[in-house]
Amino acid sequence: MSFFLLGLLLLASPPAQPPGRVPAVAPVAPDTAALRLEKGSLARHQLVAVGRDLIVAGDADGDVAAVNGSVEISGRVTGDVVVLGGDVRLLPTARIGGDVSALGGVIRAAPGAHVEGRMVSYPTASSAWITLIEGPSLGLGFASRLVLGAKLALLAAWAALLLLLFAASGRQVLSTAAGVRREPFRSFIVGLTGVLALVLTGLFFSVFTGGFVGVPLLALVVLLAMILKLWGMVAVFYALGEWLARRVFRRRPRPLNAATLGLLVLGAVKFLPWIGVWAWTAATLIGIGASLATKFGRREPWFELA
Repeated sequence: MSFFLLGLLLLASPPAQPPGRVPAVAPVAPDTAALRLEKGSLARHQLVAVGRDLIVAGDADGDVAAVNGSVEISGRVTGDVVVLGGDVRLLPTARIGGDVSALGGVIRAAPGAHVEGRMVSYPTASSAWITLIEGPSLGLGFASRLVLGAKLALLAAWAALLLLLFAASGRQVLSTAAGVRREPFRSFIVGLTGVLALVLTGLFFSVFTGGFVGVPLLALVVLLAMILKLWGMVAVFYALGEWLARRVFRRRPRPLNAATLGLLVLGAVKFLPWIGVWAWTAATLIGIGASLATKFGRREPWFELA
């Protein structure tokens, strides 16, 4: 599985760069493709940029995230800033109410920038993390027989898992799918933060604990990540299939039929070069976030105080 490969990457990764040796971060290029929140503007929901840079000069009343892109902030962000595969640049007027995290990039805060939470970066992490979410192509073309055969085998495995989960825990899966439908962007942010937390936890175990202790703990982290992904993706299949059935066929399908429809649609998208990787990556993060937010459909707090 791809998260097992991620675990191997964590074991092989060099330790994080020590403080005081953070390389300079170039300003985000004035690219017209960048997602921008201009000065004087207010965003009341999460800001998410996938495959492009994000520039925040206004006020963001929520979290800010970028996947395979850098973030430049000169305005105010009330939530967290999470970047995977990019850098974070905080200008002197930046005001961050939460944490700032960067995996595969660096954080540079100019004098005057204010961050109320923690700043965590792992610049030496491989920029190929996004490929590991859905499995490496091993340098082969997307039309290679080996790659196509592997994708077909994965889709068959997803179909078997779909049947298993609906037979054993159908009600909880539907509850998780309801979270996907209601708040997909929030689920994306939660999933992005969750993946980053799992990766950083794995890095901690691999760097600061010995092999005898660190390897079993890292295996538990990878196992948790796999369970979150598998459960969440089945919920995404159902949410997508039900939405398509209602919009296209004007009828409410049975849960298993809706999940199968969603799997077939996402499965077809999976064979498209680049688009398939981005679509499944976004679906994976949404599914993981919904699994965490709903506690696998149980909608109970993860921890209860006595």
